[in-house]
Amino acid sequence: MKNNLPTEAELRAAVEREMAPARADLENLVRIPGIAFPEFDHAQVDRSAEAVATLLRGCGLETGIVRAGGQPAVIGRKPAPPGAPTVLLYAHHDVQPSGDEALWDSDPFEPVERDGRLYGRGAADDKAGLMAHVVALRALGDALPVGVVVFVEGEEEYGSASLSELLRLHHDRLLADVVVIADSANWDVGVPALTTSLRGIVNCVVEVRTLRDPVHSGMFGGAVPDALTTLVRLLATLHEDDGDVAVEGLAMGPESTVELPVERVRAEAGMVDGVRFTGTGSLADRLWTRPSLSVLGVDAPSVLESGNALVPAARAKISARLAPGDEPVKAFAALREHLEAYCPWGAAISVSLDGGGAPCVIDTTGPRYETVRSALRTAWDGVSPVEIGVGGSIPAVSTFQAEFPDATIVVTGVEDPQTRAHGPNESLHLGEFTRVCLAEALMLAGLGRPTG
Repeated sequence: MKNNLPTEAELRAAVEREMAPARADLENLVRIPGIAFPEFDHAQVDRSAEAVATLLRGCGLETGIVRAGGQPAVIGRKPAPPGAPTVLLYAHHDVQPSGDEALWDSDPFEPVERDGRLYGRGAADDKAGLMAHVVALRALGDALPVGVVVFVEGEEEYGSASLSELLRLHHDRLLADVVVIADSANWDVGVPALTTSLRGIVNCVVEVRTLRDPVHSGMFGGAVPDALTTLVRLLATLHEDDGDVAVEGLAMGPESTVELPVERVRAEAGMVDGVRFTGTGSLADRLWTRPSLSVLGVDAPSVLESGNALVPAARAKISARLAPGDEPVKAFAALREHLEAYCPWGAAISVSLDGGGAPCVIDTTGPRYETVRSALRTAWDGVSPVEIGVGGSIPAVSTFQAEFPDATIVVTGVEDPQTRAHGPNESLHLGEFTRVCLAEALMLAGLGRPTG
C-alpha cells in the first residue's frame, strides 16, 4: 500500500485480506471468559487484557495495561502526523455471564459458525467492536493518516465503575478530536445506523421485613403480613394499569423521529403469543426516550424449599432505565421516595443503590459526521445510516462526553436485531462485520483528509 492515502478499492482489498486472520483472532478472544462480575474468576479478565494488548502491539501501537482500582483496561497509542487529528477508538473486552448454558445451542465460550453467523458470548458485544478497530488499523498500516488512541475497557458490563478515574488519570494520553465508541447496533442486516441517544440506568435493591423470624402460616396468616406478599404489592405500585411508569419525578425525553415495526419488536424480544406490550405512545418512545422500570430478581424461598411459614423478609432488584435528560442521582431519589411511600402495612423497608449511569444525547452535526456518514454509506453499498436511539445504556458515552467536551462523539456498532446480546446464543453476522471493518477504515482515511 502506498504511503499516501489509499483509494477506496485499495482499502476494500486490504480489509478483505485481513478478515481471515481477524476471524481467528476474534474466535480466540471469545474463548476467554473475561467476566468482571464479582463471583467470577478475574484471572480470565487479566488474560483477556493481555490478549488485547498483544493485538494492539501487533498494530504498531505503544501499548500498556492500566487500572484504577477495578479491572484492567488497555491503552494503545500512535501519535498523529503533523496537523492531523487524533481519533480515540473505544471498545470493551469484558463480557456478560453466559447465564443458563442449557439455553445455548452450543458452548458459549467456543465460537461456532452457523448460517453466516458466529455464535459465542462476546462474539458481537463487544469483541467484534474491538476487532473492527484492529482490522481498520491493519488495513491502513503505515498509510494511517491520523493519530490513534485505542482504549479497551475491562468492566463495561459491570457498570464501568473505574472508567471516570481511568479517563482522569490518563487524560493527556487519551485526548482526542474524535471518539468512536464501537458498542452499539445497526438498524438491520444491510442497513447501518448512528446512535443519537441512550437511556441511562439506575439499579437498586429494595428489602422489606415484616417479622423477626418465620412463623406458622396457619396460626398467623390472615392477620400478620408476610414479607413476600408485601414485596409483591409494593412492586405492583411501580406501574399504572396500562404499564406506564407510575413513579413521579422521572424525566420524559423527546419524541422519537423513527418508528419501530410492531412485529419486528415482538420477534426480536421473543414475546410469547398473546402477550401485549406495556405502556402507551410509540414503541420507539417507550424503548428509547421514556423511563422504564423492570424487576430483575427476587430473593425469597424457592418453591421447592418453601414450608408452611410466613416469610419474614424479601428483597428485589429493580432496574430503572432513564430517559435522555434525566440524572441518575435525582432518579434514584425519586424511586426511593416512591418505594418508601407505598410500602404497605407499615413494613420495614430499605432501598440501596446498586449502580447507575447517565443517559446522553449525541450531536451528529458537522463535517466530521459527514465523513462518518460517507464511510458508512460506502461500506453498505449506498445505503444511508438510520439515526436511532438505544434503550440500553453505554456508561462510557456520557463519561467521555464529560471528560472530553470538545470531542466529536461517534457511536457505532456491529450488532443487528438478531444478535441477542446479553442473552443465550449471542451471535455476530459475519457479512455485517466485514462492512463495519471497512466503514471504520474508510472513516479513518476520510478524517485524515484536509476536508475531514
